[in-house]
Amino acid sequence: MLRDRLGVRSPKDGCSPQGQCGCCTVLVDGAPRVACVTPARRIAGRSVVTVGGLPDDERRAWADAFCATGASQCGFCTPGIIMRLAALRAQGKTDVEGGLVAHLCRCTGWRTIGEAFAAYGLDHPPRDLDAASRRATIEGGVPQRVGPDIPLGGGGFADDAAPLDALVAVPDGRGGWAVGETLTEARAAAGKVQGRRSTAQTVHPLDVPPGDWDVTLRTTWVEPAYLEPDASWCAPGGEPATPLANGGAFGGKVGSVAPEVARLLADEHGRAVRVLLSREDVVRTGPKRPPVAAGANADGTGVVRVVRTAGVPDAIRAFAPGVEVEEVDVAGPPTSSALRATGWAEAAALLAGARGAAGPVRSPSGAVAEAEVGEAGVRVRVSCGDPLDEVCLRSYCIGAAHMALSWVTSEGIAVDERGEALDLTIRSFGIVRARDMPPVSVEIESSSAEPVNGSDAVFAAVAAATWLHDGTSPEWPTRR
Repeated sequence: MLRDRLGVRSPKDGCSPQGQCGCCTVLVDGAPRVACVTPARRIAGRSVVTVGGLPDDERRAWADAFCATGASQCGFCTPGIIMRLAALRAQGKTDVEGGLVAHLCRCTGWRTIGEAFAAYGLDHPPRDLDAASRRATIEGGVPQRVGPDIPLGGGGFADDAAPLDALVAVPDGRGGWAVGETLTEARAAAGKVQGRRSTAQTVHPLDVPPGDWDVTLRTTWVEPAYLEPDASWCAPGGEPATPLANGGAFGGKVGSVAPEVARLLADEHGRAVRVLLSREDVVRTGPKRPPVAAGANADGTGVVRVVRTAGVPDAIRAFAPGVEVEEVDVAGPPTSSALRATGWAEAAALLAGARGAAGPVRSPSGAVAEAEVGEAGVRVRVSCGDPLDEVCLRSYCIGAAHMALSWVTSEGIAVDERGEALDLTIRSFGIVRARDMPPVSVEIESSSAEPVNGSDAVFAAVAAATWLHDGTSPEWPTRR
């Protein structure tokens, strides 16, 4: 009702509707509620407040606090998070991590959100937001803007500017598209089945290559879990809205079908068409991190078997010349080398495990990162040229640390013998929650050199350090 009938686009649709991402959180009579699973009939005669309905001074204070601390990157999840924090503050509570159990943020690594809660209402030093936007673009891989409107949901996401009278198209489950006057009508025509968490176990589809190895590693299918599902819209004869918007999903959406489908359907129907993938559609059809099975020795030699994925063998060989690569055809969901550090991050962790020490990791961009993981948390040191804006760079490094720690310890989805993904809900991906995320300290080595991406190097370094901390368990996830 809020998004499609009233045109209130600050509540975001991240799970379609599973009630598991928190992106659509609003206040109902002052209490936070997940809008996507709250029928309109239940709020008859009650007060509903979105982030746009907060008092002006409160909205500005939250926006300034999130911007000042780097607690928002793409800004898709933060309108809902701000509503949760606003309710906590109004109730005089401070359990931010407990409140965030109902939310998912894939970018920030959680820690800066707690800092934003503490920074609410304080004066903040000025920042060069143009420099911050440049750093965000380097880290995210697509044009990205930093500013106080971003935490409020103003990043210009693909579906937010779509006309209210546009047709809606969704995958029909048979390789085509169901089109309706409304999202409800389109999903009914498609026969959408609500996703669930499977009772099946995650599997490791590849066997370790034979050999006498100092260390071995097997990984499984991993869902990128970007928060904004693929979306686009287009008017007849026009250019479709980009699904990348204010964030590139760390490579997860570079090959999205949504824009071209929106263009074709708009021309076919002679009307503007919104193309929307549900969370279940994203999991079924979106690219995954390809599983590997590998063995390596301390001298830098080894063999990596990887599910056949264009570009991954070259990435591994360029990073680890002493490692042979074997591609294997396996029934499974689509995979992609565009996902963050695919191939070379696995190689970095594998060689660190074989050496028994993490050491510095030099990324293909030329950045260098070191990481330590221990009982006190995660410590990161990164050198990636001119920082441009340390708040932004620190945020991306903390986010990369969260993504790496989560990948190694707990992430994976079940896939059946036909290669179809079974775990279709946000909570089934195994992403580390806010209350389980350790502290992260980031040391940035300043330089006058040309700025390059640093968070990918941090991602690989923290993955290696996490695996070493967990005793180089031969299978990831190590703690699931």
